[in-house]
Amino acid sequence: MVTAMEWLNYHHLLYFWTVARTGSIRRACAELRLTQSTVSGQLQKLEETVGAPLFAREGRGLVLTDTGRVAYRYADEIFALGRQMMEDVRGTPTERRLPFVVGVADVLPKLVAHRLLEVVRDLPQRVLLRCREDTTARLLAELSMHGVDLVLADTPLPPAAHVRAYSHLLGECGVLLCAAPELAKKHAVRHGSYRALDGAPFLLPAEGSQIRSSLEQWFRDHEIAIDVAGEFDDSSLLKVFGGAGAGLFAVPDVIEQEACSQYGVQVIARLPEIRERFYAISIERRIKHPAVAAISASARKRVFG
Repeated sequence: MVTAMEWLNYHHLLYFWTVARTGSIRRACAELRLTQSTVSGQLQKLEETVGAPLFAREGRGLVLTDTGRVAYRYADEIFALGRQMMEDVRGTPTERRLPFVVGVADVLPKLVAHRLLEVVRDLPQRVLLRCREDTTARLLAELSMHGVDLVLADTPLPPAAHVRAYSHLLGECGVLLCAAPELAKKHAVRHGSYRALDGAPFLLPAEGSQIRSSLEQWFRDHEIAIDVAGEFDDSSLLKVFGGAGAGLFAVPDVIEQEACSQYGVQVIARLPEIRERFYAISIERRIKHPAVAAISASARKRVFG
C-alpha cells in the first residue's frame, strides 16, 4: 500500500527538472515566472521526499548529484510522456521516438562524437537522442544504474571499475597539431624537425585522459619542453581557445577538415607515433540496441574506415 508520503509532487519535479535543464535557479525562475525563494523552497521539499540532495555546489554553479542525475532522467521521460499524452488526447498523435541516452566523456572531441552519432538520424525507427556530458567515471556510474544506454569514451572500461559493462572499440586514428595562423607561422614543423615546438604554448586536455598521456610521452621521447598555457576538461572549449591563438593543440585526424574550418586553424604537424582510440561502452556484451549497432557499423565504415 502506498502511503501519502510516497506520492510524488509533480510541481516539485517540474521545478527541479527546469533548474537542471536550464543550469541555474535564476534561469529556471525566469522560465517558470516564479521567485527564487519559491523555486528553492520547492527543490528543498523534493529533496526531503527523495531523502537525498539533488544538487551540489561547484564554484558559483549547481551540478547534479548521482541521485539528481537519476531523477533528471526519470523527469525527462515523465514530461516527454506528458507531452505525448496531450498530443494523443487532442487527436494529433505523432510517431513515438525510441529514447536513446548517450553519455559523452568530456575529453572526447565533440566533432568526433557528432560524426559517431549522426547515423542515428537515419535509422528506420525515429530516435529521441539525449546526450549527457560528464567525466567518464560519472558516466560509467550512470551506466551501471541504467541512467544512460551508452558511453562514448577515449579509453576502454578500466579493469578496476565496479561496473558490469563491455567495451567495444569503434576505431582509431592519427593525431595532428593545430594552431591559429600567427602561431602556425612561428611554430610550423619543417623538414621533419620538431625543434620549432620547443617552448611553444600548448593547450592540453585534462590530466588522466589518454590523449594527454600520449602527448606527454611524445614530448619526452622527442625531448621537447613545452609551455603549458592551459588545461581543459572540455575539448570544445580547448579548441575555441586554440582558434583564438592561445596555444597549439592536438586534433584527431578524422576531423581535420571540420576542425580547421570551424576554428580557423592550420595543421602544423602530424604525429604518426600517436594513435587515438574511441570506444562505445555498454551493458551489452553482444550489441543488440539498434542505435548502438548503427553507431558501431558506421564507425568502422564511415568514420574510421
